[in-house]
Amino acid sequence: MCVHYNPDSPENIRQKIQTDLPLSYPAETWPGYRAPIVRRKKGARAEMELLLARMGMIPPWAKDDAIGKKTYNARTETVAEKPSFRHAWKAHQLCLVPMLGFYEPNWETGKAVRWRIRRQDAQGFAVAGIWEWWKPAGQEAETSFSLLTINADGHDIMGRFHRPGDERRSLVIIPEDQYDAWLDADTEMARTFLSLAPLRDFTSEQAPQPKKGETASLL
Repeated sequence: MCVHYNPDSPENIRQKIQTDLPLSYPAETWPGYRAPIVRRKKGARAEMELLLARMGMIPPWAKDDAIGKKTYNARTETVAEKPSFRHAWKAHQLCLVPMLGFYEPNWETGKAVRWRIRRQDAQGFAVAGIWEWWKPAGQEAETSFSLLTINADGHDIMGRFHRPGDERRSLVIIPEDQYDAWLDADTEMARTFLSLAPLRDFTSEQAPQPKKGETASLL
């Protein structure tokens, strides 16, 4: 499962999505952090909207936000049935999550070593997500999201990660020329996107957790 990632930079995102939103967010996103997502603008089917949303889905029925610590990933095999995700999925609340890279644990040495998966050219990309509204009593509504994941057993890159014996999982990469099609998809069409691409343009390498006070390099 993807627990944390590097969101794409505000400068890169603005080259693709026109927005006046002042974008400021940490260089590394964890559950509970706010990060940029792209979705369809309400009432404007052909227009994309960029906003900051909280990683870890909080469904409308949640009494508090604690559930978001467990809902940062949504399995594609069960997204339509799980109570935390099924409303967002059936309501076609699909989004794109812009990234520069994401992290997974590699256990090939017998210990968990943090590795980063990114494009070989270090350019940004987008992965498939779903988003939801949550309106706690007496407070403003909040948007949250989950990253969709798919089985990756045997994959050249993604098959190397996670503890021995555990299922390998991967995020779903959406090609840039299919952004519009993904955002407009109904549930049946969305299923056609939920496959594991060869990731020929991607690479992986060790990326140890930076020490306190240091900033991780994204290059």
